[in-house]
Amino acid sequence: MLLLLAVCLFGVLLLYGAGRFCAVRREPARALPPFSGGLAPAEHPASRFHVRWYPVSLVFLAFDMEMLFMYPWVRVVREMGTPAVVEMFLFLGILLAAVAYAWREGAFRWS
Repeated sequence: MLLLLAVCLFGVLLLYGAGRFCAVRREPARALPPFSGGLAPAEHPASRFHVRWYPVSLVFLAFDMEMLFMYPWVRVVREMGTPAVVEMFLFLGILLAAVAYAWREGAFRWS
């Protein structure tokens, strides 16, 4: 038991030492500008998002929730039969109506 503990402790210390030996020495993160594909940042990293991002994010969340509800539906559609298919198309129709409303209100226009 003590031998196993000693081997494990030695292995942990060996890996820790190898990590310290192979580590790349860099400047502190505070001194480096944020990385943005190689370009210089155009604005401060803590600046606020434009208000037009919020409707787009809400539409994304609606479709994300759609997929969340479709995964369990796929598992039971064979046992449930036609009523499950009708209910899913009703659900998709409601989501499509919401997207049409958002489109009509200009949620997807950037200009």
